[in-house]
Amino acid sequence: MNPLEFAGARPGPPFEVTFDGRRIEALPGRTVAAVLWAAGVTSWRTTRGDGSPRGVFCGIGVCFDCLVTVNGRPGQRACLVPARPGDVIRSQEGTGHAD
Repeated sequence: MNPLEFAGARPGPPFEVTFDGRRIEALPGRTVAAVLWAAGVTSWRTTRGDGSPRGVFCGIGVCFDCLVTVNGRPGQRACLVPARPGDVIRSQEGTGHAD
C-alpha cells in the first residue's frame, strides 16, 4: 500500500527540482533527502578522506552524512532542508568548502 494513501495524505501538486542537472519531481512537504530517495538516489556526498559514498544516516539532523549543496549553499543537511520549487541540488565532496 502507498504510505500516502494509508495516512490519508493529500499533498499539493508536484513541482520540479534538479539534482546534478537531472530533473526530479518533488512533492510539497518533503525534505531534500526524501525527494532524492523517492527518485532512487541514495548517495549524494563523498567523504574527504577516501571518497566513500554517503547519504542519509540518522535522518534527524544529528549527524552530517547527508550534506548536500542547495542553491549554491554547501553543507546543508538534506534530511532537514525542505525541498522548494526550482531548487538546484548538487552532490558534494566532503564539507563542500575549500579545505
